[in-house]
Order: sequence, then C-alpha cells, then structure tokens
Amino acid sequence: MEKNNPIVKRILLKISGESFKGTKNGGIDPQSINYMAKEIKDLVDIGIEVGIVVGGGNIWRGAEAEKDGMDRATADYLGMLATMINGIALQDSLENKYNIDTRTQSAVTVQQVAEPYIRRKSIRHLEKKRVVVFAAGTGNPYMTTDTAASLRAIEIEAQLLLMAKFGVDGVYSEDPKKNNKATKYDTITYQEALTKKLKVMDSTALALCMDNDLPIIVFDLFKKGNLKNIILGKNQGTLLSNNNKLI
Repeated sequence: MEKNNPIVKRILLKISGESFKGTKNGGIDPQSINYMAKEIKDLVDIGIEVGIVVGGGNIWRGAEAEKDGMDRATADYLGMLATMINGIALQDSLENKYNIDTRTQSAVTVQQVAEPYIRRKSIRHLEKKRVVVFAAGTGNPYMTTDTAASLRAIEIEAQLLLMAKFGVDGVYSEDPKKNNKATKYDTITYQEALTKKLKVMDSTALALCMDNDLPIIVFDLFKKGNLKNIILGKNQGTLLSNNNKLI
C-alpha cells in the first residue's frame, strides 16, 4: 500500500463504448483496451476493489436504430449484446496481459461466456480482490448503461462512481468540443446538474445517485495516471455530490 493512502476502498468505474474504439471510427481498438486495463491494474495493485460497467456505443447505438424504424426494445437488447463484447474483451486484457483475476457478470443470460449477475456473488468476488465487469446494462430495455452504472454502484456498496470519458476532463457548461469558451465545473451538485440539464449522464441515473448520496467524479480516463490520482485524493475532473464534498 502506498504512503498516500486511497480515499476509498471500493469503486464502480463506468467506461463508455467510445473509450473502446479509441481513435478508430468504431469497433474495438486493442491498444485502447490494453491501456484501460493497465490503468485498472494500478488500482488493483494498491488494494482497491473495482467493479466496472461497460457501454456498447462503439458497436451499436440503439437510439439510432430506433430512428431508422427498429423496435426500441429490440434495439436496446442488441445494445446489451454489444456491451458483452466489450466486457469480455476487457476481461481478456486484464487477465492475459496483466494477470488480474476478473469475472464478467451479465444481466442477460449468456452462460457460455459470462456469469449471471448475482449481487452477493459479485460482492464476494470484490472481497477476493477480483475485478468484476458488469455487462448487458440492467438487462432491461429503455435503461441506459449510465443507469446500470448507478444501480450496480449502489448494489455493490461502492463508495464512489467514476464516470470515465474519452478526451473530456470533466463536466462543462456546454459541450467543450463545440464551444471552446465552455466553463468547466470543479464541483457541482446533482440538483444543479439536473436543473441546468448538463449532459453528465441521463436523469434517471443521476437521480439514483442523488437519492442514495453516491458521489460521482467525471474525468478523462485517457490522461495517464488520472484514475489512480483520483483514488489517492488528488483533484481531477468534476465532482458531483449533494454537498460538493467527496466524503
């Protein structure tokens, strides 16, 4: 354990599908996955219990398919399968590149490649210092993987939800990629984020965190060391909470 002790013991890391494609137009970039796995390993090495929820937007976007005429529920189920691909790819990198015991749990049954999601079992894995990857969202259509991240974080009693972004280092008043004069928030309350309709996560996910007093940090995962620095108490990204305090 490092001299600068971790501020929390158990976290839930939400990784967007966009992070899996890296600089590619779509699909999976092995270099990006290996980079993310190494950042996660740095947490495991200092004793942090890590749960991960993965998105699937690099492979499939249900909202776009719905606009093209597909049934919304069907489109969402296909999105759940996309998260399975990302989750298993991340598990492979964690285990085969970095020798980290990892379990993928799925909210839909795919028993050949993943365990079913069972809360008590996932907590036991975490206690044994295994990384747990939660795939297939909540298992329900009309629910985003952001909502899945909030729900799983609360269920496994994580002390902090980390929203990993690709190339965005926090929450801004506007999209910083579209307006370079957008203001970055160091801290903001859940209620302010909801009122200002900031695109942190969907409103259902944000309300879950607010009601259960689960702090969120939005940060850029692809700035090397950011993830570990957050856990060691160094200010990174944007903190969302009820009182602008982490703990």
